[in-house]
Amino acid sequence: MLPPFRGTTERAQFITWANRQLWLYGCDLATEWRQAQEEGRDLRPVAEQFRRLRRTEPGANYHEQLISGRRDLRWFERALALTDRVQSLPMRRDRPHAEPDDLRGIRAARGRGPVVPRWRGGKAQFADRVRGGFLGRVAGCMLGKPFEGVDRGSIRIYAEETGNWPLRAYQRQPTPAELRRIIRRKPVRPVTSWQLKFYIDLCDGFPSDDDINYTVAGMEVMRRHGADFTPTDMASLWVQQLPILATCTAERAAYRNFIEGWLPPRSASRRNPYREWIGAQIRADFFGYAAPGDPARAADWAWRDASISHVRNGIYGEMWVAAMLAAAFVLPDWPAIIRAGLAQVPRHSRLHVGIKQILALHATGVPQEEVIDGIHREWNELTVHGWCHTISNAQIVAAALLYGGDDYTTTIALAVAAGFDTDCNGATCGSLWGVRHGAKALPKRWLRPLRNKLKTNLADYPVMPLDVMAERMVQVAESVRR
Repeated sequence: MLPPFRGTTERAQFITWANRQLWLYGCDLATEWRQAQEEGRDLRPVAEQFRRLRRTEPGANYHEQLISGRRDLRWFERALALTDRVQSLPMRRDRPHAEPDDLRGIRAARGRGPVVPRWRGGKAQFADRVRGGFLGRVAGCMLGKPFEGVDRGSIRIYAEETGNWPLRAYQRQPTPAELRRIIRRKPVRPVTSWQLKFYIDLCDGFPSDDDINYTVAGMEVMRRHGADFTPTDMASLWVQQLPILATCTAERAAYRNFIEGWLPPRSASRRNPYREWIGAQIRADFFGYAAPGDPARAADWAWRDASISHVRNGIYGEMWVAAMLAAAFVLPDWPAIIRAGLAQVPRHSRLHVGIKQILALHATGVPQEEVIDGIHREWNELTVHGWCHTISNAQIVAAALLYGGDDYTTTIALAVAAGFDTDCNGATCGSLWGVRHGAKALPKRWLRPLRNKLKTNLADYPVMPLDVMAERMVQVAESVRR
């Protein structure tokens, strides 16, 4: 609903602001520069243009400046033209990684992984595993949600001062006395006003969240179109079912491209500095649920979804998670499951290298805290690119699975306490654990506080019982699996 206006002029100004906000989304030159460097573009022809525009970059209140007339659109027009030009620049000859975007190229660049046996379980066992994956995902997401955007050290401060360290329960609202102690300890990135509603004592069930929106969207696209859905089918579903402001970063940039007429795969790269961020990795789950024992099939479905909004390692993150979920139905341990996921992505990609590093550290007995410290040295979570990148968060997921002792609570707690994108990583680890062990093995204390209520931003699924949605996941997954 639009806010009240004092007249038609103010209303027109607001509409102009909203349209420009959408059009200008992604004018993030700092992220574009780093992203283009990391993917291997030769940026020498545009380096001076980047420097010049960065020196005159507008402040955080630029939308208000546009409306008031204190700033025009010329800076933004130049910035968008520059990001367009970046896409035409060649790759550096000295780049060390081979990272195709197309499915055929990805298949050709893969290595070998463990042998994955066929799924031979019955219908009841399959249903329990799918329910476990979805319910485990929701609970893991809920644990991380109050800490989304909060750094590792600050998470510990909040949890310690509320008697929840190590994390063993959903985070509640601090008492006034606890909050005073928290403030005295000066958290670097404290919980802000938008996160307060995710304290468990302030929630009426599971609140709408993009992590779960996309799991439902994966189910819905296959309910409508079956196993042969296309990237364009998924793009169309977003526009029909999701409000654009329920999307973030790469997804919002892609959504804007859809409504401007740019179809996949161009929608993933056009004016999208966030094209290797975590957004696709959190969309993998249903494709793994529907492909028990078949990581290649799960990864192919994940590619169709990821390619509408992401490139390279952004795509690989979703393929990796989907393949791990498929493998979790049948493989005996987490190192094998992680390697089965890696077998579906290019062996010389940055994601593959980063996850193999975590596997190697675990295999040689390096303590969990040292592994997490190393991820933080490699990726600065106080920068939005480091905090939200696919690879940094994939490394956290791998570490939590390997060091979680095959215990649900320990696994999701490690994923959240490590920082970075806490709700995404808690959700992914919870989903994987749930698929491997089934809903019957999930500790009930993680489900009871959710009151069997689920909210999403999809038009067809605004509010429904959590167990009903889990059952719908089972039905659709059963209908498309071989």
